[in-house]
Amino acid sequence: MVSLARDQVFPALVNIRVITVSYWNGKEDKGQATGSGTIISPEGYVLTNFHVAENGKRFKCTLSDKQEISATLVGEDPLTDLAVLKLDLGELKDKGTVLPFAHFGDSDRLEIGDPVMAMGSPFSLSRSVTYGIVSNTERMLTAGDDEAGELMFDEHQRTGLFNRWIQHDASINPGNSGGPLVNLRGEVVGVNTRGGENISFAVPGNVAKRVAESLISKGEVPRSWYGLAFKSIKKTGLSEGVFVNTVIDDSPAAKGGLQAGDVIVKIDGQPITVRFPEEIPELSRRLADRPIGSDVHFTVSRDGQAKELTIKTAKLEKDRGDEAAFRAWGITGQSITERMAHVRRLDRPDGVLVTSVRNGSSAAQAEPPISEGDVIRKIDGKPIPNLDAFIETYRQVMAAEKPPEYLLIEYETNAKNQITLIKPKPDKDDDPPREVPKAWVAVETQAVLPKLARQLGEPDQLGFRVTLVYPNTGAAKAGLQVGDLIVALDGEPLRPQRNEDSGLFQRMVRKNEIDAEAALTIVRGGARSDVKLKLERTRIRPEEARKDVNRDFELTVRELTFFDRHENRWSENTQGVIVIGAERASWAALAGLTPGDLIQKINAHTITDLKSYRDAMDAIAKAEPARVVFVVLRGGDTHFQYAEPEWNPLSSKPSAASRPAGKE
Repeated sequence: MVSLARDQVFPALVNIRVITVSYWNGKEDKGQATGSGTIISPEGYVLTNFHVAENGKRFKCTLSDKQEISATLVGEDPLTDLAVLKLDLGELKDKGTVLPFAHFGDSDRLEIGDPVMAMGSPFSLSRSVTYGIVSNTERMLTAGDDEAGELMFDEHQRTGLFNRWIQHDASINPGNSGGPLVNLRGEVVGVNTRGGENISFAVPGNVAKRVAESLISKGEVPRSWYGLAFKSIKKTGLSEGVFVNTVIDDSPAAKGGLQAGDVIVKIDGQPITVRFPEEIPELSRRLADRPIGSDVHFTVSRDGQAKELTIKTAKLEKDRGDEAAFRAWGITGQSITERMAHVRRLDRPDGVLVTSVRNGSSAAQAEPPISEGDVIRKIDGKPIPNLDAFIETYRQVMAAEKPPEYLLIEYETNAKNQITLIKPKPDKDDDPPREVPKAWVAVETQAVLPKLARQLGEPDQLGFRVTLVYPNTGAAKAGLQVGDLIVALDGEPLRPQRNEDSGLFQRMVRKNEIDAEAALTIVRGGARSDVKLKLERTRIRPEEARKDVNRDFELTVRELTFFDRHENRWSENTQGVIVIGAERASWAALAGLTPGDLIQKINAHTITDLKSYRDAMDAIAKAEPARVVFVVLRGGDTHFQYAEPEWNPLSSKPSAASRPAGKE
């Protein structure tokens, strides 16, 4: 029976890999997440958790036959921790494939003790099944023994308002999130959300089915909002009704005359009693399901008097606003929703909330500085009512041929109105200081100190042993060899006595002029001889090389040096720029670029030096191609690395326009 039930759902199970964009430290931060999901229709709709899809910019789903295909976000409902993706069926190998999909069962029929299976991809491993029983069908996480607790994803985003959880003991681990909870009839009766040791929780299947249908048809779950919070009558001494714990100012409930402390005894003429906190989510759901803008009639008891009140519902808006990164200024900002304004006790929801500031940025160096939690109200006297207005202002400033030296920012901090100035365009990063070219012998040496000389059986033979002769240099042409012991320079003895003398030889060389003739006295095979050579100029070392930081690909490169060619055994004709680093989950990192790679070509652009690299990246930024090919030399092998950039990552809002014009 278990195997039959398993086979009804297991083929519809998918592993979900998500590229995420979050906002912190004044910039976008890309990351990766994994989870599970269930195909619930032949059209390729996949049901999963909101916290799996949260902040997702790119989705890849691995099917039961190991095919990995792309998916797009259809809609998400954080209040129930659910989301729906849509598979790109055009990527299927066999275009005529009929996808396996699972069917919902009636989660209201579950009873404590019923056997269930949890399916998913724990720890991003292959698909698996765990087995257990239902422990509780109406689990409620409470803030106290008489209040319904609010689960929070973060400071502003609530979840679990409209459902009780199915508690079971089938093992749930990271990566299982979003996978199905299945009964022995092979029906989906829940969506697994979280778990621990022998305790797991799932959103009931009936809730998930309703939410999925709404997300697929409307892209959202429209709900009515009242602006009140309930408390059960468990400890109130009341025998009927539900206690009104909170009424938000200027909300539909407040406008309808409802007050905190009222006891609602009837809704639209139907008696209502909530004795226990577990009953609150169901009441909240029933009220939220009323048509938006409808009139709901409440009979309340206030100070022993019955009152009839009518509340016209409003639309329940999002808890959390969209977010954006303004990297040239070093800040991330977020739209302020009505709920955010209420939680933060702001007098109005206009402006943009600063969610992070990058150290050393224009915003951080302003006097006074802009800080996390500040609310930006105006830029150069122009009101900023919302995030879209901020984005547009930012684009205009950054696109200007001659942007102003400073911008006047008006913002609110700790209930105070302040103004400050920021530089709209950051100062360019300074290249590392370079040593003034000096005379050089193209060898590497180690000091032969007295102790080492005695051990070698030649206590009087102090000097500098050649450990490397750079090819195609004056030292190589002069015939210097590894193992030669340099004991004098232009007749002056070299007798190092301690470790601090390890650089003595090259220091003495540098006292001479570049291109000057020098005579080295060497010992080779016990015999002394003089070697004459022309002194060369010192070469730029990797730590002195100029570098470039590309903000789009979050890729840092530097120029190629003489020493890089030698270390990697590349010819003198080898050209390009060397990758220093690629930020985690950035476009560059996702393309597989790693430190040490030598970039030689980007799309049609040949890379010879840092300038040609910058020109190529500027051209690509203007063209915004869907795919960018980096041809790199890695060791002795050529590799083609493919990047698939998202050119509109400015905002977390799905419909946000393209990236800002202008350079940063």
